[in-house]
Amino acid sequence: MNFWWFINLRFLLDFLFASSLGVLLFSRVKESRTLWLLRGYLFLVALAWFVQRFASLPLTSQLIDALVLACSLSLAILWQGELRRLMELLGTGRLAVLLGNPQKEFRASSNTVAQLTEAAGRLSQNRKGALVVVDMGSDLRPEDFLYPGVPIDAQLSTELLLNLFAADTPLHDGAVLVRGNRIVSAGVILPLSRQAISRYGTRHLAALGITERFDRCICVVVSEESGTLSLANQGRLERPITSSRLLDLLMDLLGSLASGQSKVNSTSTSNKHSYMIGKSKANPSKTNLGSLSPNSLNKESSK
Repeated sequence: MNFWWFINLRFLLDFLFASSLGVLLFSRVKESRTLWLLRGYLFLVALAWFVQRFASLPLTSQLIDALVLACSLSLAILWQGELRRLMELLGTGRLAVLLGNPQKEFRASSNTVAQLTEAAGRLSQNRKGALVVVDMGSDLRPEDFLYPGVPIDAQLSTELLLNLFAADTPLHDGAVLVRGNRIVSAGVILPLSRQAISRYGTRHLAALGITERFDRCICVVVSEESGTLSLANQGRLERPITSSRLLDLLMDLLGSLASGQSKVNSTSTSNKHSYMIGKSKANPSKTNLGSLSPNSLNKESSK
């Protein structure tokens, strides 16, 4: 009696652990195509377990095992970035991020979004390269970067961002890390993405690399060659975009603002950028390249 009770208890625990792992995997996957692949792979694993345990079919079992192995190798290649990120989280003991409980939700004020957008627009107009990493609660640590940069810990402002990315400053080649309403550090060296190496420059590859590894992290990129504005999010790059489009994207990604006054401020800021873009079009010598349409941009290779 005790033996059968122990067997049933072990089977129950096995079922609970497997179910918990499956729920965790499905809750972390957000893309539909990736979810389909994961469902198909788990179905093959369950089928192989069922055939080995309850059916005496050695040939079928061998074929299914070979299929599971081939699918495992294929998924390891497709998901090499995600698997590397998983190993990093397990190795550093950051289980809160793995379980989907990151740091406190990042909410930027309307003034912060306006300052960041204005700085990106002016850098785009002057064709000065820039890379701004916005941490929205992904628990970024110094060891996540190739070089953590120089600590700044200052209130975010347009003037400070312009000075940090000035060509004659020692920190202009690296990225600026923003968390909340403050600039955490500057001169940060980010890991590069391996996708489309021949298509993008170093800044864009760095933006793709950090957003591939951290889904609660976005990057604003300004091309030094053409002044094109871009926004990287979850390993995808949207470019070219205008200053007003960048403002809308930042408002959506960084969270909707609760107070009506904040909405009024964001609307007035958007109108201000629309006015600046119109003024730039009226004066060809001061054209904001970030506001041009994709067809008017020449093919560029960003630094």
